[in-house]
Amino acid sequence: MSAASASGRCPSIVYDEGKHMKRTWTIIGVSDVAASFSWYQSLFGQAKAAPAHTYFGQILDADGTVLLCLHRWGDHDHPSLKSPGHATPGNGLLLFFRVDDFDMALTRARGLATRFDEEPHLNPNTGTMEFSLRDLDGYYVTISSLSAN
Repeated sequence: MSAASASGRCPSIVYDEGKHMKRTWTIIGVSDVAASFSWYQSLFGQAKAAPAHTYFGQILDADGTVLLCLHRWGDHDHPSLKSPGHATPGNGLLLFFRVDDFDMALTRARGLATRFDEEPHLNPNTGTMEFSLRDLDGYYVTISSLSAN
């Protein structure tokens, strides 16, 4: 078996290590982009800013990485974003964010939600603290500490 085959890589493809980055842009349907934009900025402790459009906004990390995209229901005829009436928002979706300021995120979240779906607890699988709440559109959002304390 060749080295390329042993590594599980196709021998006819040249890999340029470190030159390609794959990132996902999670897009969720929301009723009010500006309100959801503000909610997520508050949760993440970000400076207030307005979304780029009334129908679409991107929550960005400090380095410009897209954390979450917010798309108004019904705009642009996207099949899965036509209406929350076709399915329960968030059905099959868990928004899971790892943060480096867990205690501060917890304080901010308590100001955004009247109740949590899960109070802070140690996740035995990750070994980190986490809690879960619902956003303005009913999406299940889990905040997890980036590292064990």
